[in-house]
Amino acid sequence: MSDLRHHGDVDAAPGLQDFAVNVRGSAPPLWLRERLVAALERLGTYPSQADDRRAREQVAARHGRAPDEVVVLNGAAEGFALLPSLRPRLAAVLHPSFTEPEVALRDAGVPLIRVMPGERVPDDADLVVVGNPTNPTSELHDADTIMALARPGRVLVVDEAFMDAVPGERESLAGRDETGLLVLRSLTKTWALPGLRAGYALGAPDLLARLTRHRPHWPVGTLVLEAVTACAEPAAVAEAEDVARQYARHREWLTARLKELPRVHVHEPAAAPFLLIRVHDGERVRQELRDRGIAVRRGDTFPGLTTDHLRLAVREPDLCTDLLAALAELTTEVLTP
Repeated sequence: MSDLRHHGDVDAAPGLQDFAVNVRGSAPPLWLRERLVAALERLGTYPSQADDRRAREQVAARHGRAPDEVVVLNGAAEGFALLPSLRPRLAAVLHPSFTEPEVALRDAGVPLIRVMPGERVPDDADLVVVGNPTNPTSELHDADTIMALARPGRVLVVDEAFMDAVPGERESLAGRDETGLLVLRSLTKTWALPGLRAGYALGAPDLLARLTRHRPHWPVGTLVLEAVTACAEPAAVAEAEDVARQYARHREWLTARLKELPRVHVHEPAAAPFLLIRVHDGERVRQELRDRGIAVRRGDTFPGLTTDHLRLAVREPDLCTDLLAALAELTTEVLTP
């Protein structure tokens, strides 16, 4: 279970070039920092219902939903931690994927089955979790294919933590009002907010009430509410779309360069701001990269992957020079007897 709790921030460290953590930049943009600084004036009072309502209304307008179909979260991770409150009898998690939902469900004693590629979701699973796009494979699933997993009496949880990095958010289910559908969104990655944690859940009011039944009073702080409000406003949504298009260009460039290297296999198709690669003797390659000042995310802590799998955050081409040079040298070395 300890490996399932592994995250990219463990692979990264001060002084290393960071290809392990899927966060854009090192700080929120200036306009967002200014909004958060202004909100500091309200820290002398408890988070207000007015701030919560304002955040939910802005998110609802962004996705074409009603405010009572939105719950603001301390990051998508809080949404995963709340899943046991739905009291599932059998949970199914599609893998390889982000491991926090499985950890939360197992820790709560929920019976759970892993569904690997090509396997069927059990008919009696009343909670199904799928990532879209999926971490770490970067695969974007067709929305109708995901909705085909829905059943009467089943909650279908779609982790869309990286959907705002997909141009046009194609295949998103955030605006779909479907019985039993619960969509989790994160603002952490695109807006560089891992130190704050900001996200939200979208679903029917009764489903959200079940999800949040055990939350304490004032579950989300004032700064989180301000961040969610700000990042759901039209100007921010437009900026996120520009960022998504930049990610797409950079990902295509990096994919092409990686495919030129010997014994490097890139998992495709890819749609997220990271790539999954497979290299011979991957653990040695990862350690050698680290010794050269480059951090990448190990892949073997994701169910279904091995030590030969590595996940790389997509960065601007001029930031990838050392990574590509080191991979070229290390993958050539393994060809030498």
